[in-house]
Amino acid sequence: MVFLPQEVILKKRNGETLSADEIARFIAGFAAGAVSPAQAAAFAMAVYFRDMSMDERVALTLAMRDSGTVLDWSDLDGPVADKHSTGGVGDNVSLMLAPILAAIGIYVPMISGRGLGHTGGTLDKFDAIPGYQTSPDNALFRRAVREAGCAIIGQTADLAPADKALYAIRDVTATVESIPLITASILSKKLAAGLGALILDVKTGSGAFMPTLEQSRALAESLVAVANGAGLRTAALITDMNEPLASAAGNGLEMRNAVDFLTGAHQDARLREVTLALCAEIALMSGRADTPEAARQSVETALDSGRATEHFSKMVAALCGPADFVANMDRYLAPAPIIRDVFADNAGIVGRIDTRGVGMAVVALGGGRATPTDSIDHRVGFDRLAGLGARLDASTPIARLHAADEASAADAEARLKSAYAMGESAPAQALIAGRITPKE
Repeated sequence: MVFLPQEVILKKRNGETLSADEIARFIAGFAAGAVSPAQAAAFAMAVYFRDMSMDERVALTLAMRDSGTVLDWSDLDGPVADKHSTGGVGDNVSLMLAPILAAIGIYVPMISGRGLGHTGGTLDKFDAIPGYQTSPDNALFRRAVREAGCAIIGQTADLAPADKALYAIRDVTATVESIPLITASILSKKLAAGLGALILDVKTGSGAFMPTLEQSRALAESLVAVANGAGLRTAALITDMNEPLASAAGNGLEMRNAVDFLTGAHQDARLREVTLALCAEIALMSGRADTPEAARQSVETALDSGRATEHFSKMVAALCGPADFVANMDRYLAPAPIIRDVFADNAGIVGRIDTRGVGMAVVALGGGRATPTDSIDHRVGFDRLAGLGARLDASTPIARLHAADEASAADAEARLKSAYAMGESAPAQALIAGRITPKE
């Protein structure tokens, strides 16, 4: 029988449940060009308004995975795992998580993305390292994973291509904020990466894509249920993004922060807790520990012993970055021309932070993209960011600003100051607000 994509659109528009075959044929047709962009846009809008059952979400995720190559890591001598974050400000967890896991014998072929809106992108942070290849060919990618135990790169053209094309349509048709479509977009790439286990870091709060705990939990539950339904063992932590996670925001500055974290020169307490909690979840799911306590001890030792730093250095070198990057970071990460402190107008305790506003201040400095074609200045951003509950005065600044010119510095300074609200105290925030595990 001839497949008619408009029949699939009509069925979903009317709130009916699509079969796995209908979804698979629609996505395959879209990838092949037989389903037009206009029809894909109509499908996305129908899903946005009519939602999808869990079975439909699994079918959509698998169909998008199967639109391209699915990697096979069966030649490796250990488990293969990854992590995905829904995005935030000062969220450089991936930079430490991958080498920590590599240090306990878990391979991490991490497919990451670039910054989106106010959130920073992992690939943009690695672009701050001279020579580092974020788009290697498959042979180099596989060699780096074998040699270093981890490799952080971007999505290649042959991994879930239907997702990339559908996301571009969603971006311009106001259908991005659909949990079924978000779920399939995130997981199709992870399933195509050939993983054995996945941990999700779903952010909640003023700097999160899903600002309320209810929204964040709904997304986390969808992701975990669909991933496990598609055969990928997955769990999620819901973590706080009511303040930047690291004390740095900006690509080169977050890279510095990560290296200092790995070497022990400086570790932000909240960042350490989230990073190690995510690592411990993967250690458990991958069979590298039998109990939560043993998993936590294993990943702490991998970090504090320096073994994770060694794997990070191997990864940078394997992907064509400087072999001495960790030892000589200042040689490779150029400073911004303007560096100065930003002070609050009034002394007091930081009572609230508009974390999205902090991220947009980084964008205003040139550290993010206003349009997809914008270039990024990896030197700019903030470090020494004050957290909730910090006491600020004439000698204790909100942050240290790094800017390329006076105009952007003045704009970003005003944005940062408006993002910080002073008060007499700060509300208590749970750093890890929830844990979603597969239903047995």
